[in-house]
Amino acid sequence: MNITEYLHTLPEDRKRYITALHEAIIANDKTVIPVVESMMGKEMILYKERKYMKYALSSVKNYMSLHCLPMYGSPVLHAKFLALLPHAKFQKGCINFTGDDEMPVSTMAAIISACSGVSIADLLESRDRKKSKTPVKD
Repeated sequence: MNITEYLHTLPEDRKRYITALHEAIIANDKTVIPVVESMMGKEMILYKERKYMKYALSSVKNYMSLHCLPMYGSPVLHAKFLALLPHAKFQKGCINFTGDDEMPVSTMAAIISACSGVSIADLLESRDRKKSKTPVKD
């Protein structure tokens, strides 16, 4: 399924809103490529930097979510976004919201802009290189 097909599966009110959020993500982080894939048993839009998921945007029955790996790895970013979105529900690397009142599109754009300089791919590849150099202890 491609992005357009995914968006057409959404209820009309969410289709417009998720489309606006999607456009904010791709406009504010040029390092990612959007694809529709399954994550956590649901189809969603994954925004990949090289082969690694950096963000994901989902729409489930009672809410929508932004999964944000830069926020997951940074307590500073997490605290900053928490202050920007007092009505959204936060987990360590995920923000759940029901609409524009909890996640304004302009705030989504600011979040993605703040995260755009974080290279998840570089961080993960560096971690993998370090793991492969670590000697195995008996």
